[in-house]
This record gives sequence, C-alpha cells and structure tokens, in this order.
Amino acid sequence: MKRTMAIVMLSLFSLSLLSGCNTMRGAGEDIEKGGEAIQRSAD
Repeated sequence: MKRTMAIVMLSLFSLSLLSGCNTMRGAGEDIEKGGEAIQRSAD
C-alpha cells in the first residue's frame, strides 16, 4: 500500500512539474512578444 501511494504521489508531482514548465514557457513567449511590439512601436 505504501509503495502504491509513493508511486501515485511521484506521478502527480512529475505531472505538476511538467505543466509548470509549459506555463512558464508560455509566459516567457508572451513577454517576448510584448517586448517586440514595444520595439516596433518605438521605431
């Protein structure tokens, strides 16, 4: 029983890390696009 719970918890933790990376990547891309728009408007 303890081994099963450990596997489930490890799986959930891994999934949360993967989704967090995707979220941060998306945020980084949004910030980059915002910076590019500011540069275009300044030109």
